[in-house]
Amino acid sequence: MSNDMYVVCLDMEGVLVPEIWIAFSEATGIPELRRTTRDEPDYDKLMHYRINILKEHGLGLKEIQDTIATIDPMPGAKEFLDKLREFTQVIILSDTFYQFAMPLMKKLGYPTLFCNTLEVGENGEITGYKMRVEKSKLSTVKALQSVGFTTIASGDSFNDLGMIQASKAGFLFKSTEKIKADYPDLPAFEEYDDLLNAIRGVILG
Repeated sequence: MSNDMYVVCLDMEGVLVPEIWIAFSEATGIPELRRTTRDEPDYDKLMHYRINILKEHGLGLKEIQDTIATIDPMPGAKEFLDKLREFTQVIILSDTFYQFAMPLMKKLGYPTLFCNTLEVGENGEITGYKMRVEKSKLSTVKALQSVGFTTIASGDSFNDLGMIQASKAGFLFKSTEKIKADYPDLPAFEEYDDLLNAIRGVILG
């Protein structure tokens, strides 16, 4: 198979950039906002929980964006993406929101990102969110496969397992001990070079 038939699908938070909600939790001193998809597999439940906490504290989009402006990609993430994109197509599949992610995409050299959209009131209050599609990561991987692409996927959380397991090759990256223990058949890496070499091995043989 020629390598132009492959698409690598990567999670964003925890893989290329720090977890935005954890950074915001630290900036605001609100420990309840530390919960992520690593802790709560039900994304809808998690987002309603977060929106209620923001409302309680009178926090909106601007405050979160101010924190995001201070976040940098993980050390080595941009170099990893640049090297990966030299030999394959890459799409970042995230359950985050364009309103959060774009400043971070700039720092990563504007890779392709598929994610979701926040619903924001005129006063900046986050009132809800719109998912692009149900089970967006798995649905996107299946859609790519339906038009003739072979996918390779990597992520760190519960919501990445669907796309990882549905792909020709899938890797955990910087995941939790629990997820690694529950899915011992999935290769797990902590360093970008190891993940890069594993992907290169699948594509280039």
